[in-house]
Amino acid sequence: MRLIILSLVVSAVAGYVYDTKWYTVPLDHLNFGTNKTFKLRYLINDTYWDKSNDGPIFFYTGNEGDIEMFAENTGFMWEIAPKFKALLVFAEHRYYGKSLPFGNNTYSDLKNMGYLSSSQALADYADLLMHLQQNRTEEVGTSSKRSGARYPVIAFGGSYGGMLAAWFRMKYPYVVDGAIAASAPVLQFTGMVPCEAFSRIVSSDFKAASHNCSDRIKASWSAIDRVSATADGLKWLSSNWSLCSPLKNAENVSALKDWMVGMITNVAMLDYPYPTNFILPLPGYPVQEMCRKILTKEAQNSSLDQDKALLMSIFSGFQVAFNYSGNSSCLNVKVQSSDQLGDDGWDYQSCTEMVMPMCSDGNGDMFEPKKWDIKKETARCKATWGVEPQPHLAELLYGGYRGVSAASNIIFSNGLLDPWSSGGVLQAPKGSRVISITIPEGAHHLDLRGSNPMDPMTVIETRRLYGKVIQKWIRNVRPDSF
Repeated sequence: MRLIILSLVVSAVAGYVYDTKWYTVPLDHLNFGTNKTFKLRYLINDTYWDKSNDGPIFFYTGNEGDIEMFAENTGFMWEIAPKFKALLVFAEHRYYGKSLPFGNNTYSDLKNMGYLSSSQALADYADLLMHLQQNRTEEVGTSSKRSGARYPVIAFGGSYGGMLAAWFRMKYPYVVDGAIAASAPVLQFTGMVPCEAFSRIVSSDFKAASHNCSDRIKASWSAIDRVSATADGLKWLSSNWSLCSPLKNAENVSALKDWMVGMITNVAMLDYPYPTNFILPLPGYPVQEMCRKILTKEAQNSSLDQDKALLMSIFSGFQVAFNYSGNSSCLNVKVQSSDQLGDDGWDYQSCTEMVMPMCSDGNGDMFEPKKWDIKKETARCKATWGVEPQPHLAELLYGGYRGVSAASNIIFSNGLLDPWSSGGVLQAPKGSRVISITIPEGAHHLDLRGSNPMDPMTVIETRRLYGKVIQKWIRNVRPDSF
């Protein structure tokens, strides 16, 4: 029998109230070499649930981070739960947040890492759901028509969580009756989409804000090279960009550029129409705000030489990305996002099954030319984690486009402002039983966030469609539900 432990603390953040519970799952669902277990964290709210009359389970497939962050930024589930009289469950992904199989030693010993995979995570979710089904049905009692029956389950997820929601429905259709897979790049793998597609969407977001802005960013790469070519230039850039660690060599400069690319990407992803604190504290429409700062500051730097004037304007724009809250005393190139995300865990996964080729050519995008080099990536992964990437494993496990063609009861949504739409299902396969929605004004899974007066009409309509389809899925499971 699995163990379940109720936390004594009831959390209430951002208006969302949930109990924190722990469920004991096998360390390895896929082999018989160990009987070890660990405790998986999940958040649950049964305020609205009508467990005696077909109330469904709305299940969030946790991402690569602390589950509380995703629960508090997936307001759509909370908003529709009363209408559907649903039980809300947010399950944490193994190796992330507090669901660490080996505690503080989880990442310190490489031999502990082999149990981190999407397949193991999906098996965790299936195990937890089957436990909840049995446990909650028994609570209703034998007098109810629900006794011995299975509650309808709808999976929700955004980004990697959206991939998991879709794959959950594909792999466990007897556990999950439908899935909302928002901003889920299930095709962002070797041989499925061009590696430069992601960079081109990021660039198009900035071009849409201002061609001058994207041109300035593109010009900044060579300006950094010229300024940092001398010791005095390194000192100037370190001081004027308020770097926490001064630049000393070409390797440091390369790390700075990588940080810039990461921050530009995050701003494009999170180009929401209102201020948020999800992943990064950002203003509304941060791409436009970043470009406004770049172009305004450049006009004020006429006393500097051309390269330094450009770089000061670029730095002004980047302050929107790394210091919108005003709490950063310096620029730390080691920090690109919230500490609630598990960067180490995701790096491991990208070195095993989540191999997503990325490149840029400097022509169709605003970045420096950078080829995708699987040999170089393999060497890095072996040095860091002692593993070799398996570029085709995700396709083998989940089928890629053919897997989508064979699936049913999944809605794939993609915001066209979101660079991850490059690997999204933008068109449902002909004759398939899945739905594809594109949201022109949508950023990274904006449709799963809570309602906001600034929401574009296309997002509002998408959420309405979700409600109608979810109702249909539930009715097909329990014809007498409504």
